[in-house]
Amino acid sequence: GLPSALTLGNHPNPFNPTTTIAFTLPAAGPMRLEVYDLRGRLVRLLASEHREAGAHTVAWDGRNGAGADMASGVYLYRLTAAGISGGAKMTLVR
Repeated sequence: GLPSALTLGNHPNPFNPTTTIAFTLPAAGPMRLEVYDLRGRLVRLLASEHREAGAHTVAWDGRNGAGADMASGVYLYRLTAAGISGGAKMTLVR
């Protein structure tokens, strides 16, 4: 069956050089997945598109939107879909 709620997580965490963010969407529709630094600045937009309900994954390679490597540290990812949002922390170790 389809999920009844938005779920979200990444693996591995901490990571180097890539982590996979896994999420389930309770309904089809537009979604947005973003990575922020701890100051709240957008580091990279990973996805902004229509997705079907169910399980999905998106990889982050530790680079910003311009393709530059980000420094070691804690980053936040945020998923917004179906009128709800969720997020978590992940740690990049270079």
